[in-house]
Amino acid sequence: THESTGLQSQPPPEEQNYGATAAHVRQGPFVSVSRNAPAKRDYLIAAVLCYANLINFMDWFIVAGILLDIQKYFKLSDGSTGLLQTVFILCYMLAAPIFGYLSDRYNRKIILGAGIFFWSGVTLGSSFINELYYWIFFLSRGLVGIGTASYSTVAPTIIADLFEEGKRTTMLSVFYIFIPVGSGLGYVLAAGMADITGDWHWAFRVTPCMGGLALVLLILLVPHRTQRRTAAHRALSISGTIRVAAEKPGVHRTPKTTWCQDVISLGKNWSFVWSSLGLTAMAFVTGALGMWVPVFLYRAQVVQGLVPPCVRESCNLSNSLIFGGITVGTGILGVIAGAEAARRLRKINNKADPLICATSMFVSALCLYIALMMAQTNILSTFIFIAFGELFLSVNWAVVTDILLYVVTPRRQSTAIALQILVSHLLGDAGSPYLIGTISRAIQEKNAHSFQWSFWSMQYSFILCSFVGACGGAFFLLTSFYIEEDRKEAQQ
Repeated sequence: THESTGLQSQPPPEEQNYGATAAHVRQGPFVSVSRNAPAKRDYLIAAVLCYANLINFMDWFIVAGILLDIQKYFKLSDGSTGLLQTVFILCYMLAAPIFGYLSDRYNRKIILGAGIFFWSGVTLGSSFINELYYWIFFLSRGLVGIGTASYSTVAPTIIADLFEEGKRTTMLSVFYIFIPVGSGLGYVLAAGMADITGDWHWAFRVTPCMGGLALVLLILLVPHRTQRRTAAHRALSISGTIRVAAEKPGVHRTPKTTWCQDVISLGKNWSFVWSSLGLTAMAFVTGALGMWVPVFLYRAQVVQGLVPPCVRESCNLSNSLIFGGITVGTGILGVIAGAEAARRLRKINNKADPLICATSMFVSALCLYIALMMAQTNILSTFIFIAFGELFLSVNWAVVTDILLYVVTPRRQSTAIALQILVSHLLGDAGSPYLIGTISRAIQEKNAHSFQWSFWSMQYSFILCSFVGACGGAFFLLTSFYIEEDRKEAQQ
């Protein structure tokens, strides 16, 4: 007799495959019968969540889009300016596990709604801060990070609960594609509003209105209680909390292990360790680029005599617009190209995934180095090589996740993702904007104050990103030495 647990039609967790690895699952007697085809309402709910994710990442990168104006308004040094993104990322990183814990136990719709309302309200409030109270502006960025964490950790779990295995992978991919799109549009919105109104404060008044619409749609369309699947059905959540199926008689269970035992086991999994360090290097580079590239390009143009020094209330923000467009295009193209390259090359080489990641990191580091060297003489070439650098960085996002999913046994995957998120943010993009800014400030202080040294200081500090990118390539290369052995062990 079958109990109506919703589990009898599924393989046990060890036989589940996620992401692109699902293509390799052998055909077995298990057929999913637990749920009918997704209703139109499910797609509508997913669309609302994707729209809110778009606003989420637009808010994330608004500051970077008008960094010149903010730096001038609050009279910030490069080091202090870099701290803005560091405060945001640290608050985001520390709040995410808390909201993951809460979302497992309490109503997710309320957490989502409260998060959207909170971050929209703080963003709107930050547009009225006086130049004398720059510390309140820093505090507001930290609070926006907390609001963002409440959304990023909860929304993917709702999408994962709405759709079956095949559809679920597709819908989560669509959800995550709004990360580069939202990031790029954040630059475009910020620069565009500052240019149209002549006042950068207006950039912080658009996304709260969009957030208000998202909140209304959430209240109207998302049911008060969304059906929660058990862990065997659930796609991995970004929150990193462990979800296990409820105890049911007759349902196969894996032996329970403590969190410490899981962490020790993951520490011995060299494919996981090296690929996580590779991801950390990627996060370091993308965090620094996202914050500082528009400012660097502006300083290069001043040195070349292409634009006048910024002394007006509103600075020339065309670089933010162009960089935003590049981020959107290369993000979408890179994620799709990386997944497709992995799918094809995996058929002929078992080490294809880490080798793709290593190659793309080396090429990206080289492109960024060339862009830095060309900046003083040819701004068009600089834009082109920055675009290629971002493209090859974006290739890795989907592939790195796939590596984790097949080298870690399913009952430890949530813990693995939690650790990977923590390490990649803590050692990556949480500190890189501040570190680049601090190095730049230190170089400026040792030399005569001039536009030339203002440019050189940023150029020299950015070389660190090329070095870290090359290190990331080396980490992925090391992953390839262990990946076959770790994959077999995880499958067993």
